[in-house]
Amino acid sequence: MNKRLFLTAVIALAVFGAIFGYKVLAIRREMAAHAAIVMPPSTVSAAAVTQQTWPNTLSAVGTLASFQGTTLKTELDGLVLNVVAQSGAVVAAGDTLVVLDTASEQAQLRGLEAQAKLAEINLNRARELRTSGTNTPSDLDAAEATAAQAASAVDQLKVTIAKKHLAAPFAGRLGIMQVYPGQFLSKGDPIVVLESIDPIHIDFSLPQQELGRLSEGQPVQLTVDAYPGRTFDAKITAISPRIDGATRAIDIRATLANTDESLRPGMYGRAEVILPPTERALVLPSAAIIHNPYGESVFVIVDGKAQQRFVKTGSQRGDLILITDGLKVGEQVVTAGQLKLRNGAPVHVDNSAAPEAHAAPKPSES
Repeated sequence: MNKRLFLTAVIALAVFGAIFGYKVLAIRREMAAHAAIVMPPSTVSAAAVTQQTWPNTLSAVGTLASFQGTTLKTELDGLVLNVVAQSGAVVAAGDTLVVLDTASEQAQLRGLEAQAKLAEINLNRARELRTSGTNTPSDLDAAEATAAQAASAVDQLKVTIAKKHLAAPFAGRLGIMQVYPGQFLSKGDPIVVLESIDPIHIDFSLPQQELGRLSEGQPVQLTVDAYPGRTFDAKITAISPRIDGATRAIDIRATLANTDESLRPGMYGRAEVILPPTERALVLPSAAIIHNPYGESVFVIVDGKAQQRFVKTGSQRGDLILITDGLKVGEQVVTAGQLKLRNGAPVHVDNSAAPEAHAAPKPSES
């Protein structure tokens, strides 16, 4: 019985051993066949790293502001007698805009002028009497004080009348008139906006670390959405002496000509401060950059195979990007098809359908 069991066990082990050996042999054959398979190269587009003179700019979004601008208001209560200027009109400094009723003040002025004239006559008489010694010095002092008070009252009323003739404090263009003849105005009521917009300012901010690269007189290029494709040339005219404590940014003002008044206060624009260009900068199409949480990388083609390499980038202009570290001039870098690559993968370069990279690309229909 024991011999039968032993024989059965031996036969079973032999059968299992044969099966196991066959499986091992089959697996080895499959592995060998898989290793013998040569993956076809992936078709990609590529571009060479080039060396260029790279323009340097500091970009910011700013707001256009008037060279001079204010909302004109009345200093006194009064009834609007006449609106001389029209909405949107161009006015010179001193031009009358609105006239308030001064009939009451004019009537008072005639009475005060008569009192002033009488006080002046009494003063002259007191001086003559003082010369002959027939009055006292105090009589002359009183006459001089009375004449001065009367003249002062006349001057004060003339100032009041002048303030009821509202004039432009500087040359510029008016906004929309907010008053009409017959309307009663209270002190401080707005009348019209006056803006001097040639030249005009662009106010913007830059991070404090850029302060050392800024100076008055530096050129600034301005673009606004209202005029696509048009660039306005300005110059820095003021740099704030204080850094903002909350944002750690510095306020900057640039000024530019606005002869045709195409730019208006309140518009926002993109300002680029022009810095000295970088000579012999390494440039690459931005499509080649692979963005990862742990850094930026590219695939460099070496001996027909892709090698992933980490790089450091700088500013971007259109389709091109500045490479500050990680590449050399002339190296071929994959610009399309990176997602299907891995280190050491063979590649085939086909640039027949690859678009050309430009620093200032334009749509084909333009």
